[in-house]
Amino acid sequence: MSIFKKNEKKNDNRLPMPDKVKRGYRWYCSLVATVALMGCCTMTAFAAPAAGGDPLTVINNLSEFIFGLIRAVGLILLGWGIVQVGLSLQSHDPSQRSNGFLTLAGGVIITFAKEILTLITGG
Repeated sequence: MSIFKKNEKKNDNRLPMPDKVKRGYRWYCSLVATVALMGCCTMTAFAAPAAGGDPLTVINNLSEFIFGLIRAVGLILLGWGIVQVGLSLQSHDPSQRSNGFLTLAGGVIITFAKEILTLITGG
């Protein structure tokens, strides 16, 4: 005995979606899947020098890698700050605008952290 009756219609409360929206959603999903696949399939190799190599080179490579990650986080914060400022201008919300500008400034500082440290240390 089945739980569902054969002639019973499903109660579907979803709103109808226009064809343009469906096409846009499919395009967006395929773009996200492509970017995710490309991001998963590529890999940067940081190889250590030969056995008789300079250990300072390994430290410099590690430093470059870490600053690259920090720069990526800074760029994400920079983008989010731009989005917040744009949304605050649309909704006329001063508190969201100040948070957006603070996020924007933090993103700029984090993005250019290596250059700032180089200027401070004079190296």
